[in-house]
Amino acid sequence: MYIVGYVFRRDSINRRMAPETVANVLARKTTYSLKKMKRKGKRIVMLTAYDAPSASILSECGVDIILVGDSVGNALLGYESTIPVTLSDIIHHCAAVARAKPKSLIVGDMPFMSYKVSILQALKNCSRMLQEGGAEAVKIEGGGNVVAIVEALVDAGIPVMGHIGLTPQSIFELGGYRVQGRTADQAEVLVEQAQRLEKAGAFSLVIELVPSETAKMITEAVEIPTIGIGAGPHCDGQVLVLWDMLGLFKDFKPKFVKKYADIRQVITDAVQEYTKDVREGNFPTPEHSFEMTEEESGRLYGRNKPADS
Repeated sequence: MYIVGYVFRRDSINRRMAPETVANVLARKTTYSLKKMKRKGKRIVMLTAYDAPSASILSECGVDIILVGDSVGNALLGYESTIPVTLSDIIHHCAAVARAKPKSLIVGDMPFMSYKVSILQALKNCSRMLQEGGAEAVKIEGGGNVVAIVEALVDAGIPVMGHIGLTPQSIFELGGYRVQGRTADQAEVLVEQAQRLEKAGAFSLVIELVPSETAKMITEAVEIPTIGIGAGPHCDGQVLVLWDMLGLFKDFKPKFVKKYADIRQVITDAVQEYTKDVREGNFPTPEHSFEMTEEESGRLYGRNKPADS
């Protein structure tokens, strides 16, 4: 039995999956449904997540794609860049997201040097992302230098999301986090990269940190969805790092991020209140405590239960 984006044995669905589970699978976002969204002019929503609770919330909110990004290095692991993030790191967090069973498409971000050494390496590591991490697609950075890799992955049945413009895994080569495609010539190079990745079989493209005019040109030049981050309003969808848009970080304020909440202040207020309650003896109260029955208490302390101290 074939369901777009998934393949099942017919007897597996009949014998092992409850009807509501089948309905849940059918409701999931797939690479096909995302392409259909572009054709209909419906904007695509993508956010990062690295854990099951966040993935569950994003799915409930109707987020189309959950990216288990190598941004986990900056967001959760304390690294200054994505370079130190390993394949094991991403698989670990991807598996946590997958256990939430979101309806969003799960995309695993292939980390630095986990796919560029050879096509064989890419096939081996990307298959691990799907088999062990529970991802339904992978994202890889690069233009013409990864076209052959994309072709091989797609031929092997692994959906690929491309990533052009600023590619954070190349920050040392690029000289930092700089806007790409600022000139007409540079924009044309990015358009060519996008078209080559589309021809290779990529089902979508992330476009990062480019002028809005460049992103518009790329989006109009390809039939697959483009998802922008710091690329203006003309892409087919948008992506942000969840913790950035929730305001978890105090000093990290890039221009392209809109802060939709101040979760850092919410956490700070809650922790300060908890600390105060504990130090002053106001937590836990009887409401948050457990007691024995009168009979058992009497057996433990004797007939007269001691007064609360």
